[in-house]
Amino acid sequence: MKRNDLIRHLLKCGCAFIREGANHSVFFNPLLRKTSTVPRHNEIENFLGVKLIEKK
Repeated sequence: MKRNDLIRHLLKCGCAFIREGANHSVFFNPLLRKTSTVPRHNEIENFLGVKLIEKK
């Protein structure tokens, strides 16, 4: 998955952008109270998007 597509998907699902790190962007899902980092690569594994949105 492209990084821009993942970020667009996270924002659409209600995740909030927290900050930019040295090599990652940090997002927070307020409904699940989970935080995750998104690396600055062109292609990113799909499990990162699911990690923030999926309930476990």
